[in-house]
Amino acid sequence: MTDRTEQLLPTPSHTVGPFYGYALPFPGGERIAPVGHPDRITLHGHVLDGAGAPVPDAILEFWQAAPDGSLAGAPGSMRRDPVTGGFLGRNGTDFTGFGRVATDADGHYALFTLPPGNAGAPYVGVCVFARGLTHHLFTRAYLSEGGGDTLLDALPAARRATLIATAEPHRTYRFDIRLQGEGETVFLEFT
Repeated sequence: MTDRTEQLLPTPSHTVGPFYGYALPFPGGERIAPVGHPDRITLHGHVLDGAGAPVPDAILEFWQAAPDGSLAGAPGSMRRDPVTGGFLGRNGTDFTGFGRVATDADGHYALFTLPPGNAGAPYVGVCVFARGLTHHLFTRAYLSEGGGDTLLDALPAARRATLIATAEPHRTYRFDIRLQGEGETVFLEFT
């Protein structure tokens, strides 16, 4: 019997920091909506630390319902070319409901998607990976304060405001994520 030691590579949950900058983003990860779709919206903002400084190396994952409210999505966010094995990307016509975006040097991100069709207040689910976080954080970006959402209704007004994206011109919404400190974004715990 021989003693064979396998070298296991770290996964995103094992390593924080620069690992995210090269291992997780994929081309077109910010484009959930097909290019040129007439209902496309933009969700953008900054990821900020407790001092209000931008976090330039965060990764954000987004999940959302389709405009009709369905949660199935279409496969294909990270399709591979069967011949070369290389990244093929989205097919450009299907709505997948999933996106992954890195922040830039100013801590800014932008996502191009379709309005979510959730009952009550429409929202996009967000997962934050960043240096200094041993576990990723979950939150929601609500596109309106529509009534009937259990989570929003349970929060005091000041905390609720951290989950509401601000409507801007041209079908654009601003959603900043503050990791800690004054105005910290409400983060969700799943057990």
